[in-house]
Amino acid sequence: MLVTKRWATKGRALPVLAAAAAVAAGLVAGAPPAGAHPAQGHPAAAAARVAAWSPSMTIGGPNFDDETLRMVVHSSVSGSSLRLHLSNLRGTTPLTVAAVSVAAQADRATAVPGTQHTVTFGHHGSVTLAAGAETVSDPVPMSVTADHNLLVSIYLPNATSSATWHSDAFDTSYLSTPGDHTADVTDGNYVTATTSWYYLSGLDVVPATARGTVVAFGDSITDGYNTPAGAYHRWPDDLARRLSATTPMGVVDAGLGGNRVLTDVPNIWQGIAATKRFAHDALGQPGVRDVILMEGINDIGNDAGPNGAPLTAQDLIDGYRNLIAQAHAAGVRIIGGTMLPDKGNTYYSASAEALRQQVNSWIRTSGAFDGTVDFEKAVVDPSDPAALDPRYDSGDHLHPNEAGMQALADAIDLDLLT
Repeated sequence: MLVTKRWATKGRALPVLAAAAAVAAGLVAGAPPAGAHPAQGHPAAAAARVAAWSPSMTIGGPNFDDETLRMVVHSSVSGSSLRLHLSNLRGTTPLTVAAVSVAAQADRATAVPGTQHTVTFGHHGSVTLAAGAETVSDPVPMSVTADHNLLVSIYLPNATSSATWHSDAFDTSYLSTPGDHTADVTDGNYVTATTSWYYLSGLDVVPATARGTVVAFGDSITDGYNTPAGAYHRWPDDLARRLSATTPMGVVDAGLGGNRVLTDVPNIWQGIAATKRFAHDALGQPGVRDVILMEGINDIGNDAGPNGAPLTAQDLIDGYRNLIAQAHAAGVRIIGGTMLPDKGNTYYSASAEALRQQVNSWIRTSGAFDGTVDFEKAVVDPSDPAALDPRYDSGDHLHPNEAGMQALADAIDLDLLT
């Protein structure tokens, strides 16, 4: 019997947690220093590839011992010569991965027979990642189709410490009985289900037709909070499907629940401030050309200004300018998205609403971004500019439902990306 397990229960209007202090940097053969993205190690190679999937990773996951993790990867783009990314970036002890496999998903934790491939790292079947290190696999002779799923299985032979993970995957991962079950085709040995990803931080491909990668960067709204697990109806998923019909691009969802632009939060699951993680999570993606930014509502809702001071509009604008400067220094375009209304949510107050409106006005009119998307306009209640349209409200008056997510994706002028 399959048992569903949640490692972290968070009945919140909007997540407000953050990562602990940065861990010491470490190296592994073929892996870059902590904070660098392995796929960016050779510019020529990186330019030929695009990111097909890559969640932002944080500290604070559970421990494992002699278990195989089987995780679902939903590719945003078609391609071949797959490479998988493993991360111990937020770990505090070395991580040994004894075996990895990838296959097409048939159903749940069952693979399509005949599609299973062993994954190697520097031509070795196992790899050890130092604390703070990441690595990328050798190319796998396999293709994937956009909007389809792979199963990636990772065997962890030894007791681990707090996992580098993405807590709110809005997808299902499977944990095995003891032992190496990476070669299993059926799901009989996968007896526990969770809704997080562990250690698996990316998939890149040689694209069939795509030209570059766009990164959707934000908080829990971008992460897909309150959308059904396994439905792939986050707005970045919807954007990928829109692009596939015109000019395909790899789409990375770098949303992280509770994340803030300016400050960390004194907890561990929801990541360091956007200004700190942007270089790794957005600019480090293979083939990145564009970033779409929608973030700031957690700063406003928590009145979280720099150094513990109350937040001002100028503080948040300065944070955006920091991200813009980072993007432009890397030769990447950055598109600013307006923040969504939240009347009825615990974040809402008259002063917070005034601040949101002031910052949104700056996003629309300053010319600081390379383009803008008026996400607010796409989902606002026509009768109340401070509230979500009830048709698009998931119920907490802040996070859009599936129809709202589609409305956000539809609000993006694809010419901004092409």
